[in-house]
Amino acid sequence: MNTIEGGVTAARGYLASAVCAGIRYSRDDIALLVSDRPASVAGVFTLNRVCAAPVKLCREHLRGGTARAVVVNSGCANACTGAAGMKDARRMAQITAECLGVPRRTVFVCSTGTIGIPLPMEKVEKGIREAAKKLSPEGGVLAARAIMTTDTRDKQAAVEIEAGGKAVRIGGMAKGSGMIAPNMATMLAFITTDASAEPRYLQPLLREVADDTFNRITVDGDTSTNDTLLMLANGASGTAALAPRGRDWRKFEDAVREVADRLASAIVEDGEGATRFVTIVVTGAASDEDAHRAARAVAESLLVKTSWFGADPNWGRVIAAVGYSGARIREDRIGISYDGTEAVRNGVRAPGFDLKKLEEILKSRRFEIRISLGAGRGKAAVRACDCSYDYVKINSEYMT
Repeated sequence: MNTIEGGVTAARGYLASAVCAGIRYSRDDIALLVSDRPASVAGVFTLNRVCAAPVKLCREHLRGGTARAVVVNSGCANACTGAAGMKDARRMAQITAECLGVPRRTVFVCSTGTIGIPLPMEKVEKGIREAAKKLSPEGGVLAARAIMTTDTRDKQAAVEIEAGGKAVRIGGMAKGSGMIAPNMATMLAFITTDASAEPRYLQPLLREVADDTFNRITVDGDTSTNDTLLMLANGASGTAALAPRGRDWRKFEDAVREVADRLASAIVEDGEGATRFVTIVVTGAASDEDAHRAARAVAESLLVKTSWFGADPNWGRVIAAVGYSGARIREDRIGISYDGTEAVRNGVRAPGFDLKKLEEILKSRRFEIRISLGAGRGKAAVRACDCSYDYVKINSEYMT
């Protein structure tokens, strides 16, 4: 597997563009991603029971199994907008379909931004028409920037593998900085490949990849109304169709997971106001599910996250989060370490506990916390960030 330049247009047969429609920002806020031929499509969406009109529409269109385009607007989530919001989402798909000359049901729609505000459809319609005229193989980076909201930088990744004796590329872009939690972290993500694969194989692959990557990150514990992950496979590489029992499937699966993992990590690193990137690894759990439960409790504890911001090695907050997580534990066997430096052994402060050394570790931009529960062989990892003054400032002024 080789890392290559680019994002969603790194794979063959994809075009993208971006324009400023003036929805909320004075920068590009409409992105268009197009496959030059019908592509198999898979999707994973938010588990929030309050979900945006575009999510509902994407779920409908996913049943067809084919995609030609994805149109995205930032600045307005088109969530909690009632029947009018659903009408607007369908209109976005229809305009895009007309501009490209493709069936409406092969157009997927995504929105991100403030909840409860109607889309300014006159601006959106004009933006889509302009974006359709600017499509190019180099447009991926512009599209990645146009889907951002509070993100401070675009998030792209691409790799290349060999399958069937030919080069196959997988690329992706994502946005997300706040309202990020497992079960689809406010996140939009798009993965493209020029491999050929049927939707019935892509869908379980994408769900498994999402569970291993995007569902293992958290910024603030909030699950959005708009979370969407889409994957398109258009076969432009000319390889034979890939399938789970084929010799190249595992290689393909690993490449898709690598792209998703890089995008997921980039979301956490760009968490709103984040100054620390922290990996929580839980081992010795009664099950993998218990390990994830404990890791997530630590990752989402405000007391823990604020201690990271202050470089305060307050392991008491960590062990308390483990205790209320619901995971089965053996209190007298719990161990906690920071980048290999022991803080807790057998449920109490470790011999030779070195507060100064731990404090220096927590001052680092990146560090790892390892927690052993002493209850079995289950393991899991969750990536998270701290909670800073800037996080409060960003989210206390989001609408005003």
